[in-house]
Amino acid sequence: MVRGKVELKRIENTTSRQVTFTKRRNGLLKKAYELSVLCDAEVALIIFSQKGKLYEFSSSNMQKTIEKYRSDVKKDEICTPENEVHVQQLKQEAAAIQQQIEQLEISQRRLLGQDLVSCSVEELSHLDNKLEHTLRTIRARKTQLFKEQVEKLKAKERYLLEENARLCQENTSLCQKSCQRIATPSQLYSTKQKDPVISNQSSQFSEVETELFVGLRVSQNSTNL
Repeated sequence: MVRGKVELKRIENTTSRQVTFTKRRNGLLKKAYELSVLCDAEVALIIFSQKGKLYEFSSSNMQKTIEKYRSDVKKDEICTPENEVHVQQLKQEAAAIQQQIEQLEISQRRLLGQDLVSCSVEELSHLDNKLEHTLRTIRARKTQLFKEQVEKLKAKERYLLEENARLCQENTSLCQKSCQRIATPSQLYSTKQKDPVISNQSSQFSEVETELFVGLRVSQNSTNL
C-alpha cells in the first residue's frame, strides 16, 4: 500500500510523537550510515530528543569531525566582512535604482499634467520646454510619415496610369484587328468587280439590255405611225 503524505506540523499526541521520533530517528541514522558507506563521505549526526537525550552517529571520529567543522566555520567567519561589504554595495545600488525609478515616475506624472502643485516656476518652465521639444519631435516624425505615404500614393498613381495606358493601347489594337476582319468581305467584292472577265460579262449583259430596250421603242413608234 502507498503511504499517505504526512502533514509537516507538530504532533500533539505525546505517544504518537514519541513513536514517530523513534521511527524517524532510526531511519535517519540508517540513511547517514548508507551515505557514508556508499559515497565514502565523512558523516557526523547528532540528535537530541525533546527530553535532551543524545543520539549520535559518526563514520570516523566524532571529535575530529567536529573540529573540522569548527575550522571551516572560522574560514567562513573570516570571509564574512567581505561578504558584508559586497552586500552593502548591492543594497546601495538597489537604493539608487529605486530612487531613479521614483524620479522617473514623478517626471512621468508631471508630463501627464499631474502633481503640478508642488512644482516651482523654474520646474514648470523646464517642463514646458521639454514638452515643446517633445511636440516638435513628434510633429517632425508625423510629417515624415505623411511624406512617405504621399510618395507611396504617387508611385501607386503612376503605376495605375501606366497600366491604364497599356490597357488602352491593347484595346485600340484589338479594335483595329476587328475592323480589318469586318472590312475583308467588301474588299473581296470590289476585287471581283475589277476582274476583266466579270466586267466583260457585265458589259455584255448591259448591251443586251440596251438592244432590247431600243427594239421595244422602235416597235412602239411604228405602231403609232
